[in-house]
Amino acid sequence: MHSRAVFLDKDGTLVQDVPYNVEPGLIRPVDGAWESLRLLQATGFQLIVVSNQSGIARGYFTEEDLLAVEGWLRATFEAAGASLTAFYYCPHIHKSEDNCHCRKPKPGMLYRAAQEHDIDLASSWMIGDILDDIEAGNRAGCRTVLIHNHHETEWDLAPWRQPDFLVNDLISAARLISGSASALQWNLPNGSEKQRSTRYD
Repeated sequence: MHSRAVFLDKDGTLVQDVPYNVEPGLIRPVDGAWESLRLLQATGFQLIVVSNQSGIARGYFTEEDLLAVEGWLRATFEAAGASLTAFYYCPHIHKSEDNCHCRKPKPGMLYRAAQEHDIDLASSWMIGDILDDIEAGNRAGCRTVLIHNHHETEWDLAPWRQPDFLVNDLISAARLISGSASALQWNLPNGSEKQRSTRYD
């Protein structure tokens, strides 16, 4: 039987955005992160982090440095009463580099996770704070939630880049996915609208 997953962007969604940081001591969860992880896990989702990490290609840090970040994520999830199924990252600067299929907005990391963890993407969700996250989730066939924390600045709402839901923070996304909050029609910042369903099954 296929499992369901929630794919989480890391920087700006799960943790505060400190550019190119790989020092665990400087990582800070966003407000409500622990409650969000517990709620999503209790709802029956695998939790998977997918992150663009171009600092590797830029020479700012190494893939080995990210092992400490993954260790911090696993310890944090455990402390929250949840479990991190997997941490995927793209080390490239541009999605065309080395025929890269993993850098968001491409859905390669989600496809890989689905194959390796037997995930039904159509029953899964992607949560992110920029439209590249949303496009990756949409292209993979997931439902998508955009956290409107002002990290997205361009608002290029091409068809693949329109979120299914717009919320203010991670805990609101978790409550929405778990079915503990109602969904209404939201106005996107460019004035367009997209009808949201109140069904989660």
